[in-house]
Amino acid sequence: MAPLSTPASALFPLFPGARHSRIETHWPFVADALREDRLESGLIVAYALGTIAAETAGFEPISERPSKWNTKKTPFDLYDGRTNLGNKHPGDGAKFKGRGFIQLTGRANYARIGDRLSVDLLANPELANEPRTAARILALFIADREARILDALHADNLPVARKVVNGGTHGLDRFTATYRGALELFR
Repeated sequence: MAPLSTPASALFPLFPGARHSRIETHWPFVADALREDRLESGLIVAYALGTIAAETAGFEPISERPSKWNTKKTPFDLYDGRTNLGNKHPGDGAKFKGRGFIQLTGRANYARIGDRLSVDLLANPELANEPRTAARILALFIADREARILDALHADNLPVARKVVNGGTHGLDRFTATYRGALELFR
């Protein structure tokens, strides 16, 4: 079976904490977005599923919550002024916090991805959580980095593969379990 033709029910064991209805609802959006960007290999689809598991666990687009990594005094203030994220105005950290299946973060990413999708994410950042848009953002991030991702996956260097999209290894255990489970499913 082609990975993108996998029925949602076959993905249930890969997301043990997710409601089955969320996988049934969102998998078609993810599959369509990956297909649209010609990201159809088992390795890449497994990578996308692993990324969703690491970033959202529940197989749904979500908004980042305040944590010690993004908040010192007020929610997301550690993102304010981060030039590497394009955050240049007070409040940009909270406005452009992580959202979606990959946790799109920062004014610059919202602007760049929004332009490519013809969606005004700067004026409406919450649209990054709309399922179809969140799936397209996931696919674009992977497509833009596909060669680097595949290099890491072929070397079975999952921490490096994870860093390509996330910038770190957040959720590496969930990523690894889901990625390896998906590869088994697709064989």
